[in-house]
Amino acid sequence: MTKKIKLSELGSLLGGDIEALEGVKIEGDVEIDLGQMGMNPQMAYALGHETAQMALHLMNISRILGYPIDQVLGGQQVAAPKKLSKLIESKFSVGKIEEWKTPIQEVVLGATSSDGGSRKSTITLGGEKSLPYYFDSPMPHRNHITMDVFDMPINMAKAVKSNYEDVINSPAEWAKKVVRDFGADMVTIHLISTDPNIKDTSPAQAAKTVEEVLQAVDVPIVIGGSGNPEKDPAVLEKAAEAAEGERCILASASLNLDYARIAEAAKKYNHVVLSWTQLEINAQKELNRKLMKQCGVARENILMDPTTAALGYGLDYAYTNMERIRLAGLSGDTELNFPMSSGTTNAWGAREAWMTASPLKEDSDWGPREYRGPIWEIITGLTLSLAGNDLFMMMHPTAVQVLKEITQTLYGLKETEPLNIDNWITAVV
Repeated sequence: MTKKIKLSELGSLLGGDIEALEGVKIEGDVEIDLGQMGMNPQMAYALGHETAQMALHLMNISRILGYPIDQVLGGQQVAAPKKLSKLIESKFSVGKIEEWKTPIQEVVLGATSSDGGSRKSTITLGGEKSLPYYFDSPMPHRNHITMDVFDMPINMAKAVKSNYEDVINSPAEWAKKVVRDFGADMVTIHLISTDPNIKDTSPAQAAKTVEEVLQAVDVPIVIGGSGNPEKDPAVLEKAAEAAEGERCILASASLNLDYARIAEAAKKYNHVVLSWTQLEINAQKELNRKLMKQCGVARENILMDPTTAALGYGLDYAYTNMERIRLAGLSGDTELNFPMSSGTTNAWGAREAWMTASPLKEDSDWGPREYRGPIWEIITGLTLSLAGNDLFMMMHPTAVQVLKEITQTLYGLKETEPLNIDNWITAVV
């Protein structure tokens, strides 16, 4: 026997076992309160239009299948639903973040002849008034890439080293190659031979290397020490003197060395200080504050490096740290509203970037490392670009090419050529 229920009882049945609806027949008219459904008349009309269209299609299918639909309807002609004459009017407006009232400090790198230097052109970082790539608040300056050069041969992943074997013994030729062949915006010369545990090269010899690089290329440069906290201040002082007036980046001042000496060299010879801390926002505030208030470094001469943890090795934390720094700067923290630099080459420290295969026998295939390494560097850089990073220190030419293409497209440059995937694959292989 067919069971009859009220429409109000249907909900309780649907909440239980679907088999409970077997043999159920719903009778009577159905009334729907559009107000209770949160539906305005225009939305209701549009929904009704779509429902009617579906009904007409279903009736036509019934006719094709031979079902006497017209007899069932008693010869009634079903009128086609009225078509909408226009779309529902709607307005779109971009939400504003009222807290973002402080622009990021602009920092100019390099100096032309009119500025007392010898660079062909300068690079400006910073100036943002929002997080990157917001269409309603465009970035005033695009992201830039500086490629690594070393003052002596070092151990590198095979995928990287194969690009530099012909210049690995000459920092000047190495610098020329990354600018001429790989499109580097800047060059970073790492004076690693000065480390007492490596070659203990003198500060004077390091300064000579810097001079050679400056003569070899006409782009702005970054001068990096060996990372030895006892030796670096003396090395960077001498290198800063050799590059006087060129507005180089001195890399770097940190809390674990005599940052005041590096700050004084930057002031005396017109350079920019790279304020480097290790993934800790409060340490970054402290160092920036000391550089400005204790050492007297002008705001336009400070660039931050909050440390890059690579993909799979803390990238999420590095992203969060950079994003917090950028948001704090935009919101008015004048100890953090500086442009940021990323040591994106840290991606090559991840074993997945350079190992042939996983050391675990039960692990899945990692795929060819010729692709893996560049992709590791690309993803690391691209992720941090979304957090607000302005300058990338990189190594693999293909990673540089791809990251430049993506970031410049997001930035809105129209003159860049589309990335040729065939050239990319050739370059990787």
